[in-house]
Amino acid sequence: MKSVHEIIAGSGEEYISGGLNEKDIPADPLDLFEKWLEEAVKRKTGLPNAMHLSTAGADGRPSGRIVLLKEFDKRGFVFYTNLDSRKGVELKENNHAALTFFWNELFRQVRLEGRVFELPSGESDSYFAIRPHDSKISALASEQSRILKNRETLENRVRELENKLKDKIIERPANWGGYYLSPSYIEFWQGRTHRLHDRIVYRRDDIKGKWNIMRLYP
Repeated sequence: MKSVHEIIAGSGEEYISGGLNEKDIPADPLDLFEKWLEEAVKRKTGLPNAMHLSTAGADGRPSGRIVLLKEFDKRGFVFYTNLDSRKGVELKENNHAALTFFWNELFRQVRLEGRVFELPSGESDSYFAIRPHDSKISALASEQSRILKNRETLENRVRELENKLKDKIIERPANWGGYYLSPSYIEFWQGRTHRLHDRIVYRRDDIKGKWNIMRLYP
């Protein structure tokens, strides 16, 4: 059996960067996140707004998948999905979740932990309205995370909806909408040489209404 190290040997780079210094970072982690996201866009990383969403239901068993960040502000980090999907069901049972961004080209990742809440229906309506027509059809056709007999069943359903809703305004289905994760923990990880990485953590103090900053061992 080959080890992963043997398979990828010589394919990677050493972590090289100027590092992450507490003296140079803003008091608000959203300012640093915005800076890092903009740099990821400039560096032309594959999908700079792709993030790994980890959830766990009432049974405590974790599950993860990649979703896309659509916006962020003081309230939290926003994504959209089928509310009846596995992640939607798990978030109903347990609204604690985690997000991870990874930008390999910059040797950076950002980890967030917090509670997830549904967006107001009006905001989900507004976002759904600007989606492409075909994406709206897909949202109606897919019973996300449910067992699908075969691909043909899905494609037939899409054709039926396309014929039925051609040139019509498609309203947002009740089981589709947005969530936002309100972070209480945000960790910025900057790769460094010889695995001596920088890890700076912002932990929210809800009583004092501010972020506490600390450094972790790599």
